[in-house]
Amino acid sequence: MAIQILSPQLIDQIAAGEVVERPASVVKELVENSLDAGATAIEIETQAGGTRLIRITDNGAGIEPAEVPLALARHATSKINSLDDLESIASFGFRGEALPSIASVSRLTITSRRSDEERGWLVSSDGGDLGEPRPAAHPAGTTLEVRDLFFNTPARRKFLRTEKTELGHIDAVVKSLALACAGVDFRVRHNQRASLTLSRARNRAEREARIASLCGEAFMAQARYFEREIEGMALSGWLAGPGFSRSQADMQYTFVNGRVVRDKLLRHAVRLGYEDVLYQGRQPAYVLFLSLDPQRVDANAHPAKLEIRFRDSRLVHDFVFRTVEAVLANEPAAETAGRHAPPTDAARLHGRTAAAQAPLGFGAQPRRDYLPLYDRLHAPPAAGREPAVEDRDDGVPPLGYALAQLSGVYVLAENAEGLIIVDMHAAHERITYERMKKELSEAGLKPLPLLVPITANIAASEADAAEENADKLARLGFELVRRGRDELKITAIPSLLEGSDIEALVRDILSDIADGKGAARVEVSVNETLATMACHAAVRANRKLDVTQMNALLRQMERTERGDQCNHGRPTWTRITLPELDRLFLRGQ
Repeated sequence: MAIQILSPQLIDQIAAGEVVERPASVVKELVENSLDAGATAIEIETQAGGTRLIRITDNGAGIEPAEVPLALARHATSKINSLDDLESIASFGFRGEALPSIASVSRLTITSRRSDEERGWLVSSDGGDLGEPRPAAHPAGTTLEVRDLFFNTPARRKFLRTEKTELGHIDAVVKSLALACAGVDFRVRHNQRASLTLSRARNRAEREARIASLCGEAFMAQARYFEREIEGMALSGWLAGPGFSRSQADMQYTFVNGRVVRDKLLRHAVRLGYEDVLYQGRQPAYVLFLSLDPQRVDANAHPAKLEIRFRDSRLVHDFVFRTVEAVLANEPAAETAGRHAPPTDAARLHGRTAAAQAPLGFGAQPRRDYLPLYDRLHAPPAAGREPAVEDRDDGVPPLGYALAQLSGVYVLAENAEGLIIVDMHAAHERITYERMKKELSEAGLKPLPLLVPITANIAASEADAAEENADKLARLGFELVRRGRDELKITAIPSLLEGSDIEALVRDILSDIADGKGAARVEVSVNETLATMACHAAVRANRKLDVTQMNALLRQMERTERGDQCNHGRPTWTRITLPELDRLFLRGQ
């Protein structure tokens, strides 16, 4: 077949294959155009899952009369003018191919009026055939109407799913955009019925109300708000506690400079931050916003702009991981669960004397404050000393005071809100694990010389990496000697990893060093070993504890990072409030 230049219409339809995957893709592109136009109110109307009709109306800046037809021209855009603009993209769209691509596979009408114009202008396209612009009555802003999507490409249309499925994809897109742009009103209608109405959020409380309506009250009840900033990067958002983990990754929202993204690097960093507290196979839930200089982000890496590239990917990954890890670690044991509980009179507990603390084989740990998480991250350091657990306003520690032991497994305690039930093995396991990690970080990884060195045959590139990073590996507890082009002799290993498959671990570390993850590989292996040791060292079921020992366990839980979950992600405690107990016994009814 001879080489030929394709027609503009065919080029647009090919481009539509990348940009217009399904009706939800159209909604995303058109709403992002409205947001780029500065809209503060957006109405979305669909019919038949978006295949029959998609109509987006906004109150944005509108389009100049002479530029209305130009908006449907391929690669026509008002958002970039030079290569410098492309390298520092701050808008949602920039390529100028969405509208002509959508127009090529639908019957599209665009009507727009600027606020300083007396009338609006309308232009239509039927499968890419552009009509003449004509005047039209329209309020300030723009309306884009897409009818009969894929009417001229039946092969594309037959791959669409049921109306319910396509509507679900549209809802997911709108939810993501509504989370990203809290300052915008959204009104959504499907088949002439209102399905979503969101008023703009002007402060954090209203943002949280919006998140609760989109992600559920249960998410917000477990959510932990935070803000962190370092080296020109700012990360903020809401992390759900491990107790709100999901079976699927369906409540993980990441936004970079306000843009909705599904970035593997960010998701991996967050997942790593949850690693010590999340139950095996479960997925975390979160809404995160990352802001940084647009020049440090390549937003032009994916046809739908859902994936991005960071110029300092390792720095971004480490910043997100360390922030998530710190937020989850610093959360006090009872602050999240009791955050929305109504205050109760704790005077009945004030007379009780705190029992002496016998620490189950561990010495006293540093006291921690119990300010709400957001305040802790921003509050100035307290003068004199840190507040003790007993310095709370109501005089009662977060986990209260021990009452009894149940079945040799659970500790029952009373706090200001009601009844606390603690799994003593899971709690002691976390306490032991965190103590071991702290001691290890202070003492370092001690090398264990091998009586019989291990010889490993590896790739020459891996042997080069071992030789070039000998000092780094030595700090991790490894002593490796190169014996030939592709042969290493392992003479010492980290003492905590005795009994592991050392040869396989060394191979993994050397392959990771090129990606800057060699130390992380060792850390994961060491932490797995510590977790096993902590599990075996923790107090076992059916061991009888007296009140002094039970109170000691409670106090140490309160002062232990990630004390809400054991090393395997299981919860260490739960709470039944007094109102909940009253409902159980029908009191006041």
